Amino acid sequence: MAKKHTPQLIVALDVDTLEEAQALVGRLKEDVGIYKVGSQLFTACGPAVVRYLLKAGKKVFLDLKFHDIPNTVAQAVSAAVRLEEGGRGIFMCTLHVSGGGEMLRQAVMAATKTAQNIGVMKPLLVGITVLTSEGKRDNILQLVLEKARLAKESGLNGVVASCQEAAAIRDKFGDDFVIVTPGIRPEGSQAEDQKRAATPQEAVASGSDFLVVGRPIIKADNPSDVTKRILSIINQT
Repeated sequence: MAKKHTPQLIVALDVDTLEEAQALVGRLKEDVGIYKVGSQLFTACGPAVVRYLLKAGKKVFLDLKFHDIPNTVAQAVSAAVRLEEGGRGIFMCTLHVSGGGEMLRQAVMAATKTAQNIGVMKPLLVGITVLTSEGKRDNILQLVLEKARLAKESGLNGVVASCQEAAAIRDKFGDDFVIVTPGIRPEGSQAEDQKRAATPQEAVASGSDFLVVGRPIIKADNPSDVTKRILSIINQT
């Protein structure tokens, strides 16, 4: 059975410059408290955008999908935890579960130790299962559940998974296991490169904790109006 709760909205800052990110955050004002910083924006302006968001009182979902040898990922996660501003660190970051159990365990240990050393909250570590840009296939649910199990056994807080697998993950791994669902498309929006997209209503019903929305908000003529409509759907579902 899907988890009965109200998930939170994460807006993906998939833009090219810090100035664009600042303008969008300014337009969304107090409606959005969590922003995703992915490889596009982080490559363009680096830690500056993370520190800007933290200084503005926002939570940062650092979506860099770490995947390398265990030591390299551990060091990268440690560096991510050190991205703090005024005693506040990042809220959540991603790792590819396909990197294996040793990589995941070292990342958890690195995040825990670094957070303790510098006096910030340890971020939630969530594992990438199967990207929502991949099409449906017969074994995808089994594959996602196997990766979710490895993530949980390795000490991660949860996973990133599509709406189609979220309910099964919730049933199998419990209410405390975090589920982040990208590829959210309000009714009438184009799926674009998202093969396993879902509406906000579907994601809420599936038991997701966090709904990630990017292009439907970023490309809207009025991002604030679209955001308010999505939040209304989330809160009423």
